[in-house]
Amino acid sequence: MDASDRLRPVLRSFEPYDPAFSPCRVNLSANENTHELPAEVRSAIGAAFRATPLNRYPDPMANALRDALAARHGVSRERICVGNGGDELLFNLLFAFGGPERTLVTCPPDFAEYANFAAMCETPVTGVWRDAEDFSIDGDALVAAARDAALVILTSPNNPTGDLVDRALVERLLAETDALVLVDEAYVEFAPEGSSVVDLVATNPRLMVLRTLSKAFGLAGLRVGYLVANPAVVDALGAVRQIYSVDVVAQAVALAAVETRSALAPVISDIVSERERLIAGLANLAGVRTWPSATNFVLARVPRAAEVRRRLRDEHSVLVRDFSSAPGLEGCLRLSVGTRDENDALLDALATILREEA
Repeated sequence: MDASDRLRPVLRSFEPYDPAFSPCRVNLSANENTHELPAEVRSAIGAAFRATPLNRYPDPMANALRDALAARHGVSRERICVGNGGDELLFNLLFAFGGPERTLVTCPPDFAEYANFAAMCETPVTGVWRDAEDFSIDGDALVAAARDAALVILTSPNNPTGDLVDRALVERLLAETDALVLVDEAYVEFAPEGSSVVDLVATNPRLMVLRTLSKAFGLAGLRVGYLVANPAVVDALGAVRQIYSVDVVAQAVALAAVETRSALAPVISDIVSERERLIAGLANLAGVRTWPSATNFVLARVPRAAEVRRRLRDEHSVLVRDFSSAPGLEGCLRLSVGTRDENDALLDALATILREEA
């Protein structure tokens, strides 16, 4: 039997997710936090893990973690929904509020999973493409598209371009359209203070803000994300989610990390400092262009980008993400910010390759 013949037609072109990972000495391909967690955080996580019984099902809604996250953002528990990574929440949002004749508006180039999840949920997508030169968003075009849409997703800071969405544009969408507006703030801890729009959720029932513990918190392997939203949205997502999607270990470890988050400040500060040092180092390489970044990665346009990426991997054991064939990102590589030694290894390898390719 060929099972593909029995798939829903909309799913027949889908393939398993492949991040193009290769074992290597320096992995700067997935926007992970490569810095070691502070001792205080590691100690709290270890204690939480050891105290967690594995023979019992988890709290379906992760209420202890919801309470800690609610306290972090100054909202009530009813405004927090925890998920198995931000991906589960994104899928459930489209599953609950998308569907045929319910258009999603995005601003590509952005996180490819928005369009993938929309396709799985048979949700049409309208892309308001960013400016080819500086990746800015045409606010008038976005608002015009959103007037006929069910949902708008904006990424701030954006992956893979690294730029922030103007707060005024979010407020304009809420004032001039009836769409649900999701702002994906997966990387906002690396942005300047005041970059988040989470404070607008309390007075805007159509606004939702997505956060994750995969980036600044250094817990990508744990798969914990959360949404700050109107209680009606949280209730809807709670109704459609897979039961027990956030396991007991993930809940316990995430709670410990959230409660000790102040200890992460030096780590985040070092990543931001290394980001700026990496951008400065790239500026010294002939033919390389970068854009300002408010994240833990840098987008760089490089001559013969695909070949450079291959040589980084095969000759220097340094792995980065190749976006050079993606629409709007021609010739671009995305470089995660690593430790000082990792960033030096990347810069040295790039300098060697670009000199030989010239």
